[in-house]
Amino acid sequence: MPVDEKLEKKPLRVVIKIGGSLIKEAPVLVDRLVKEFGSGNSKIPEGGHLSEGLPFSVLIVPGGGVFADTVREIDERFSLGDDAAHWMAILGMEQYACYLQDKSRVMPTDSISDLPCGVSILFPYRLLRNEDPLSHTWDVTSDTIAAWVAKQTGAVLIKATDVDGIFSNEKLVREISAAKYTVSASSCTVNRTSCIDSALSEFLLKNRMKCQVVNGKCPDRVIQAVYGKPVLGTLIKGNI
Repeated sequence: MPVDEKLEKKPLRVVIKIGGSLIKEAPVLVDRLVKEFGSGNSKIPEGGHLSEGLPFSVLIVPGGGVFADTVREIDERFSLGDDAAHWMAILGMEQYACYLQDKSRVMPTDSISDLPCGVSILFPYRLLRNEDPLSHTWDVTSDTIAAWVAKQTGAVLIKATDVDGIFSNEKLVREISAAKYTVSASSCTVNRTSCIDSALSEFLLKNRMKCQVVNGKCPDRVIQAVYGKPVLGTLIKGNI
């Protein structure tokens, strides 16, 4: 294949929101992703694959986890203003990003304008300060932020959490519309980390996007989701 033709091929873009509930397992997941897709280069890593000859650009958006939870507790005790709580929570995402970079081999970035090939992790504070695209409310979590990043970059959206997906009546829901989820969220029987926030469901609906929820404790499932293959989890569809 001529060099010019290779250069014309753009990486397939995927945004993976890694929840704070995976703080113990996340370093293994990130390193597994780096092993599969590389980090900061367009070459195929050893043991990795390409889809139809195209490289992948996998951007990790960190959750807030224990860092954002601390902000919530401070807010409850001392009644922070909406702006202060919002930016402190975003800084909590920055802290989680620092943790993940420290525990893995992933390349950092604070921009989404030119995403590199392979796996990188977003340090979101500067980007969101400059853009400030979302409401300053606890309804807007790192889930919605990840969806906004996916929308801006034209990427597939995956949410990696600590359970298999969304459950209803103790059964895994394999596919659900964001509209139906918004109505039935109160009946969700799994813990809070598996249930998307109301802002995300509305965002998916407005922008006709979908989100694959998958168990991040099973790295192979996340990788299969990146390749677009069927995977155990919940597909939330905002485009129907």
